[in-house]
Amino acid sequence: MTAIGAQAQRLLAHRRPQKAFFETFIRSLIILCVAIAVVLSSISVCDGRWLLARGELFGLWHFCAIGNDSAPRCVTDLRLARVEGLSVGMILIRSMVSSAVAVAIFGLELLMVSQVCEDASSRRKWSMGSVLILGSFLLSATGVLSFLILMKDHLTFTGFTLTYWCEFIAAFLFFLNGISGLHINSITQPRNGAGKI
Repeated sequence: MTAIGAQAQRLLAHRRPQKAFFETFIRSLIILCVAIAVVLSSISVCDGRWLLARGELFGLWHFCAIGNDSAPRCVTDLRLARVEGLSVGMILIRSMVSSAVAVAIFGLELLMVSQVCEDASSRRKWSMGSVLILGSFLLSATGVLSFLILMKDHLTFTGFTLTYWCEFIAAFLFFLNGISGLHINSITQPRNGAGKI
């Protein structure tokens, strides 16, 4: 056997088996859905207008009074809204939902890197990314629930704005994709295994 033939044999022997199409497709869908959740959550945090009640618009960053004949008057001093604990509560809620976006971006990065640069630690990167996405869910859901508790006297189902629902859906997507990412990693064989799903 020639030297080139021996090298080719070694390369073929060390080549990893190809991933099944179904596994690649599911992992790609998880990455896509996490990216959508990050965009929804980012829009919700940046806009921040979450509740319209009794001619007042409550947001993460400002409070607006809406009159019938004039443009909305918005202020960043949330104490003017006359809701007990709103100023301090919104600082915590803003911190939680903003942190959720940041953590989700790092989780998404790990998910993508684990698929693009397949090496011995790809499965570990995927698991860490999925755990970060679950952490984003916890932060985001805590922010959404804290907002509900803080604004309990002003809540109406039709008063929630589109940006509030964006954050709600993003939290739901973070949960589904974090759990799905951990699950698919647990049911698929290691890259050097012989079996496939």
